[in-house]
Amino acid sequence: MLIIPANSASASGFAVDNSCRFNDGSSDNLTKSFGSSGNLKTWTFSAWFKLSLIPPNSSRLFSIGTYLSGPIFSIFFTTGDLRIENDTALANTLGFRTDQVFRDPSAWSNLVIACDTTQGTEANRFKIYHNGSQITSFSTEDYPSLNTDTYVNSTTGSATIGARADSPSGTYFDGYMSEVVIIDGQQLTPTDFGEFDEDSGIWKPIDVSGLTFGTNGFYLDFKDSSALGDDVSGNGNDFTVNNLTAIDQTTDTPTNNYCTMNPLRTGIGGTLTLSEGNLSATKSGTGTWFGSYGTMGVAQGKWYYEIKFTSASGIDEWVVGWGATEIFTYANETRNIVGYTTGSGGEVYVGKTSTDSTAADYGTFANGDIIGIALNLDDEQITIYKNGSALLTDFDYTAVGTVPYDTNGYVTPKIAHKNTGSVSVNFGNPPYSISSGNADGNSKGNFEYLPPEGYFALCTANLAEFG
Repeated sequence: MLIIPANSASASGFAVDNSCRFNDGSSDNLTKSFGSSGNLKTWTFSAWFKLSLIPPNSSRLFSIGTYLSGPIFSIFFTTGDLRIENDTALANTLGFRTDQVFRDPSAWSNLVIACDTTQGTEANRFKIYHNGSQITSFSTEDYPSLNTDTYVNSTTGSATIGARADSPSGTYFDGYMSEVVIIDGQQLTPTDFGEFDEDSGIWKPIDVSGLTFGTNGFYLDFKDSSALGDDVSGNGNDFTVNNLTAIDQTTDTPTNNYCTMNPLRTGIGGTLTLSEGNLSATKSGTGTWFGSYGTMGVAQGKWYYEIKFTSASGIDEWVVGWGATEIFTYANETRNIVGYTTGSGGEVYVGKTSTDSTAADYGTFANGDIIGIALNLDDEQITIYKNGSALLTDFDYTAVGTVPYDTNGYVTPKIAHKNTGSVSVNFGNPPYSISSGNADGNSKGNFEYLPPEGYFALCTANLAEFG
C-alpha cells in the first residue's frame, strides 16, 4: 500500500521533527530492562515506520524477554508479513500472522497493537491496526486466553527496539522508526495516535504527549541526537543506545517523507547493495553496470540533491542524475539519464548520448568529493556542481539527446556504476555528517552546499506545492 504520509495535504497540523534510522548491517538497536512489572494484561503499542529492507529474515520492530532461555514477546516482519508472538518456554500463548504484506520502502505507516486479556470476548483481547484500520485477515490467528499475562511491561529480559531481545543476530530492523510508544495499563484505539487528514484521507500522526503512559510506558521521539533512547513520557524509562550514533537521527518523518533509493528498483543490469536507510550504495565487481532509482518521481519544478564519494577506489564510471522510472534490462540503458558520468574525464549524458568528452571535460573526482545535481524541469536545464562550484550551468539537455522521461512524463533520481565503489546520496536527509548545513528556500533539507535559488529537496512537504 503506497501512501504519502505527510501533512503535505494540509499546511497545518502536528509535525513530527525526527525519526531514528536503523541499519541492520551495523546491528543498531535500543534496550531497556525494567526493575518492576507493569500491567501484563492490558497495554498498547504504537510506532511509525518506513522499511528500507523488505525482510526475508525476522526483522524486529519490538521484543521483550529472553529468547535463548524461553519467554519472549515479539513484533516482527518475515517475508513481508507481520507476525506477533508471545512465546513461553513450552508454547505460544498468542500468535498472529497477517495476510497483509508490508513491502513498500517509499512510505511511512503506523502500526497500533492493543491488548486487554481481561476482555470476555476473545476477539476484543487483541487488536492490530495499520494506518488507522483494523487488520482482520490472518493466516495464523491465536487469541490469548482470558487473563493471560503477556511479557510486555514485564521484568523478563530486556525490552528491545529494532532487534530480538537476548539473541539479536539476524533479526535487526532495517529502516526508520518514529513516535515509538507503549501505554501501560490501557487498551487504546488508533485515534489516540493518529487521524485521517480531512483533505487527502491520509493517516497522519497526532500529538501523543498528553497520553497517560503508565508505570512501564514510554515515548521515544528521537529529538536528542546525543541520547536517542530518551523517554519523553515523563517516566524516565530511557533506553540504552546500541551502535546508533547522532547521524542516525533523521528528519525523514511521517509528516515529511524524503526520497531514498529504492531497493525494489535496482534492476539496471544488476543490483547495487543499499544500506543506511537506502541512502548508501555499493557496487562490487567490475565490467557490469549496476544501478538504482529513487522512490519519488517528478514531472515539474526545480530539484537538488548531492552525492558523496565514500570509497577511495572505483570513482570512475559512476553515472548520476535523473532518469525514467521504468526498469531497463540491459547495460547500455544505465546511461539513459540526464546527468553526469565520472568516466572519460567527465561527461554529461542525455538519454544514451554524451557530450563530446574532449570539449566537455568537467573534471575528475576524489574520495570525499560531492557532486551537486540541480534539475530544472520547467526550462529543461541541468546544472552540475563539484564541491559547491558549478562545472556546468543551466545546460539545455534537450540539445544533446532524447530526454529519458517515462511514459507519464516523470523522472526520478538515478545512479549506476560499472566498477567497484560506493557513494552516499543526500536528498536533504544525509547519511553522513554535514560540516556546514544548508537548507533549501522552504527551509527543508540539510545539504553540504547551498541549493541554488528556487531549487528544492525531494520530500513530500515540497512536492505538496505542486498539487
